[in-house]
Amino acid sequence: MNLNIFAFIFGAAIGSFLNVCIFRIPDHESIVKPLSQCPHCHQPIRFYDNIPMISFLVLRARCRDCGGKISWRYPLVELITALLALLLFMKFGLTLNFLVFFIFTAVLITISFIDLDHQIIPDILSLPGIPIFFLAAIFIVRLPWQEALIGLLIGGGMLFLIAFVYEFITKREGMGGGDIKLLAMIGGFLGWKSLIFVLLFSSLAGAVVGITVMIIKKQDMKYAVPFGPFLSLAAVAYIFWGEIFMRFLIFRY
Repeated sequence: MNLNIFAFIFGAAIGSFLNVCIFRIPDHESIVKPLSQCPHCHQPIRFYDNIPMISFLVLRARCRDCGGKISWRYPLVELITALLALLLFMKFGLTLNFLVFFIFTAVLITISFIDLDHQIIPDILSLPGIPIFFLAAIFIVRLPWQEALIGLLIGGGMLFLIAFVYEFITKREGMGGGDIKLLAMIGGFLGWKSLIFVLLFSSLAGAVVGITVMIIKKQDMKYAVPFGPFLSLAAVAYIFWGEIFMRFLIFRY
């Protein structure tokens, strides 16, 4: 089997597991037991009804037992994870770098969808992620430890400062502690240089989407759009295009 196809299938299978994490972690439920079940009738899902993306199409987005509707989010998460696994494999090949970057992006996917659903970034993902990915950056990716440490400290400290100033001026919270921990994790893994790209990209994307949502829903700025998905998207974008961006920045200035 072509290794690219294997990487895609591997990513899709992990994406199926991420769906379980996204659904259960906010409710503090085990991600191991019970096995996957229909959220409507709670019947265990048969193995042949749990094939990533394919089962969704075969079942026409309906539970085989109760006919309850299956959310399109399930195959979407599987597809996103599969595509990222493929792209990362094409970039890094069959190496430890591929594995650690894939795990990093899998955590970002989980965080993003939980934040979209519940407006929280669970500490159970971000807090262990900070030291784990910091050490992975140093010992596997071979990022200089100074870059990783400065990235961790600036990542958390910068958002904390922004959040503090915003709350001081507006008298309301505009950024949660989860975003601060997430950026610390990103900075500790990708290094301090990544933060330039990540903050610019996420702020621009967040502003565009936020303004669009407010116009559509006719709500004011107090209805905040979760920032975690934009930080995560920017971190993933940096993995693929960060070097090009930094070369452009250095050449420009």
